[in-house]
Amino acid sequence: MEQQQPSLVDKCLIATPSIRDPIFASSLVYMCEHNENGSMGLVVNQETAQVLGDIFEQLDIKCNDSDINHQPVYIGGPVQLEQGFILHTQAGPWQNSVEIAKGIHLTSSVDILQAIADKRGPTEYLVMLGFSGWASGQLESELQQNAWLTSSCDADLLFHQKPEDKWQIAFDSLGFDINMLSPVSGNA
Repeated sequence: MEQQQPSLVDKCLIATPSIRDPIFASSLVYMCEHNENGSMGLVVNQETAQVLGDIFEQLDIKCNDSDINHQPVYIGGPVQLEQGFILHTQAGPWQNSVEIAKGIHLTSSVDILQAIADKRGPTEYLVMLGFSGWASGQLESELQQNAWLTSSCDADLLFHQKPEDKWQIAFDSLGFDINMLSPVSGNA
């Protein structure tokens, strides 16, 4: 009898040193979906060279607020890099929006970007290009191989911490030394 894996939705995956892929090395991934069909998450600590003003320009959205225009854009993962996602706190009337957990939403429609530009959108948000995806059973296999550790997550970690600090903050919440982690796993 196969044991059901607890859902990782609203948790973070912390990349261990065994991950060498440049997108995922030292990454912190916020999990948005995790079920028997596969998993989807967003890397929340890897900025691109683009800023939100670049995205506005590509979409012909006018924004006169310099602070908004200079918000960083993150690489959410290697899948569908042309697709944008906005991880945010406040709910709103946006077309393609789902609540991931209490107070954390994911929207993938342009209307939220227009709302942000017009200062009618959420005040706490991360703009992502692409996402991280795993086929059915793939993430569970990577977890068994100690490629990822899991931790709890909250809005403070997602929206209020510097990108370069997020991985360490999530790791420190686990309370152990990463050097104690074995690069191989066994079955008892």
